[in-house]
Amino acid sequence: MNENNKIIMMQVADLIPYANNARTHGEAQIDKLCASIAEFGFVNPVLVDGQGVIIAGHGRVMAAKKSGLTAVPTLLVDHLTEAQKKAYIIADNQLALDAGWDENLLKLELQYLQELDFDLSKLGFAELELDAGIKKDKLQNVDLSAPVMSWVLVGVPLVHFGKIQPMVDAISIIPETIVQTTCTD
Repeated sequence: MNENNKIIMMQVADLIPYANNARTHGEAQIDKLCASIAEFGFVNPVLVDGQGVIIAGHGRVMAAKKSGLTAVPTLLVDHLTEAQKKAYIIADNQLALDAGWDENLLKLELQYLQELDFDLSKLGFAELELDAGIKKDKLQNVDLSAPVMSWVLVGVPLVHFGKIQPMVDAISIIPETIVQTTCTD
């Protein structure tokens, strides 16, 4: 590892996207990144090699361009072999997918931010994910003798097994736009 790594500002125009970057960045994600940069600033440096090729941060650079930024913080990573660099570009994206959420702590943080009137849309969650996470405890009349309930907040559809009475409660928690299958009796 290079102990002399320093964060330096580089011109966005001088940054070169890695030609074989397999990670895709849709317009919706770039818009979320733009909102994040507007709210928090550009606080996560782009990793670059000695030629200015982006190792990590392609989406942030795309958002910086869209936001009209001319320079962004970068960190020179020049100690990797060519194989390690290629592998890290993949690993940096894939390893983040293995992270999960402590749903109880996340819910508490979301509620706290909501109480402070913070715009939760700037966190990167879909509105439906936020609604599901915050409204989950508002269920009334859940038949606890029914089969187990299972809730997944982020990235995977919300799942519920059991009875909900009245159905209006279910619709307020599980908006029809994310329901893929509903079985009722």
